[in-house]
Amino acid sequence: MAALLQLDRICRAFSGVTALHDVSCSIAAGTIHALIGENGAGKSTLIKIIAGALEPDSGTLTLAGQPYHPHTPHQAIEAGIGTLHQELNLLPSRSVVANLTLGQEPARYGVIDRDQARAAARRVLEQLGTAYLPLDAPIEQLSLSEKQMVAIAKTLLGECRILIMDEPTAALNSAEVEALFKVMQALKARGVTVIYVSHRLAEIFQVADVVTVLRDGQHIRTTPLDQTTPAELIAAMLGRSVQSVFPPRRTQLGDVVLSVEHASAAQAFDDVSFQLRSGEVLAITGLAGSGKTELGQALFGAWPIDRGRIRWFDAAGRITPAHAVAAGIGFVPEDRKAEGLLFDESVRRNVTLAALTRLVKRWGVIDRSGEQQAAQRQAEALHIRAPSLSAPVRILSGGNQQKTVLAKWLAIGARALILLEPTQGIDVGVKVEIYELIAQLAQAGTAIVLVSAEWSEVAGLAQRVLVLRSGRLVAELSDAKVEATSILRAAAGVASE
Repeated sequence: MAALLQLDRICRAFSGVTALHDVSCSIAAGTIHALIGENGAGKSTLIKIIAGALEPDSGTLTLAGQPYHPHTPHQAIEAGIGTLHQELNLLPSRSVVANLTLGQEPARYGVIDRDQARAAARRVLEQLGTAYLPLDAPIEQLSLSEKQMVAIAKTLLGECRILIMDEPTAALNSAEVEALFKVMQALKARGVTVIYVSHRLAEIFQVADVVTVLRDGQHIRTTPLDQTTPAELIAAMLGRSVQSVFPPRRTQLGDVVLSVEHASAAQAFDDVSFQLRSGEVLAITGLAGSGKTELGQALFGAWPIDRGRIRWFDAAGRITPAHAVAAGIGFVPEDRKAEGLLFDESVRRNVTLAALTRLVKRWGVIDRSGEQQAAQRQAEALHIRAPSLSAPVRILSGGNQQKTVLAKWLAIGARALILLEPTQGIDVGVKVEIYELIAQLAQAGTAIVLVSAEWSEVAGLAQRVLVLRSGRLVAELSDAKVEATSILRAAAGVASE
């Protein structure tokens, strides 16, 4: 089948860190082409280049035999390439028809032709089998799957030849997923090419024709789905020895420090129960939309639960962030810049932030000497590289910023740590340092909850793994079963072979 889109030796780096290196592949017309890989593999960068949101540092793109080099998303849309993002780009208070025709409203004599706009909207919705959608209803009144149909219809109102779909099923239930797949098949029958980005292997085998695997910014393989297996794709995605990177795991655990009993939070997770022991590294993992992040936040009291109980140590009643800190529980958020650091404050102030009450002398004056010493101890222990402890934390590298977030909790001698994506966006060298730190803390008796979508990381660090899918706890793996392939199978809903 002829290539509609050809990518040749695409390279892209950010601040010296390579995101894509010599990526080449062909995407055939009228196919559903899946793009898979672990977080950080380069999927998002590649689709942004195709969609005109980023430009490659080098390499070429060819569309329908012609050079293709969009500088903006608008130029990509004009070339017939639409993108369905995870965050739908719709105006909540405007009607279905207004959203569908936004930016491409039919007009006569400089005035919007509303009858023609409605006719065009009705025609494209009929093509998708969604003519039941009320044209005059505000978008905010529609379900998520209906909003998704409007977003797809909006791309098709123009001359869409390629539709990029980024994790489109992440927040859909099974019935909505089936409806979406029918629409995708209808698009394929019309000759539209779909680039389908997803972690869900079971769904990929259900809907896609061809799959491309990226790993560490490089093209690993492109193959028809009927010529491969989930096991082969998992091996291609991981492609490295987990044991060679991670320190030995602690085998002797202490007393129970956390009990979660039938915890539920609306639209996040449902009926989750487990325990955590001192000295244990317990991982919580799953795909996007699985509820893992919200569950991690709930353990710190930063996400409200509707039912059930979360009990740390001997605490009674519902946990709050203030209670958690007082009990010696540290929390490393997923977004360190927005939630974990005072970005314009010094490294010293960030490291000692949680310990300030211990550093206050009489009359509310901070012991500056004690603050400096406490910060210095943690900076040396974690090898935080900074011009000085007085330097603003914003000038540090991502890895040193993350070490600073961890140092904040180590400065108070935290008995337990909740780590959300602790190695996200940092280089391999610092990752290994953090892995060693986690192992050392566990050896010293610290209880650790590791929330991560990096399956090799989870398999390499955790004694026990909880896998969430669509808000439900679907697997608990321990001992020999804690390995990346089993975790990925459970998260993606793929049965063992």
